[in-house]
Amino acid sequence: MSDSINGAPPQNGPQNAPQGPLLLNLQFTKDLSFEVPGAPEIFATLREQPRIDLQLDVQAKPLSGGPNLYEVSLQIRADAQVNDGKGGNTTAFIAELVYCGIFTVTVEQQMLEPVLLVECPRLLFPFARNILADVTRDGGFPPVLLSPIDFVALWQSRRGDAAAPQVANA
Repeated sequence: MSDSINGAPPQNGPQNAPQGPLLLNLQFTKDLSFEVPGAPEIFATLREQPRIDLQLDVQAKPLSGGPNLYEVSLQIRADAQVNDGKGGNTTAFIAELVYCGIFTVTVEQQMLEPVLLVECPRLLFPFARNILADVTRDGGFPPVLLSPIDFVALWQSRRGDAAAPQVANA
């Protein structure tokens, strides 16, 4: 107790804070776009809930700011289509979001890829999901509520896609 009074940091202060194998330092919206190409007419003719086509990607890259520092980006695109009444479809809206986190990752090399492409986006996903729901609702449409994403399956399918060309060229 006397150490704190003399200005020395307490034993459990920031310098002695436990550092795990994965630390989320910062999260932010890197890019956000919402377009309604048919506005304002689309709002007068909208008779049904739009059909949403979702695309999702995860990217990770090392940063030069320090050792074991990575930027992980969760990229989501939602294209909403409605029946135009003439047998075709028209675009109701397009929403694009790139939501990122800066992570410190201290794991063995063989665990780095699954941590960056599974665990990191799993931490970012609830915030990205909320942003996408808010922007679509604020844009005049029902909110797009993303279902939970199986990042393990996404990573495994990505690894399968990366391995396919190597097998094909063998």
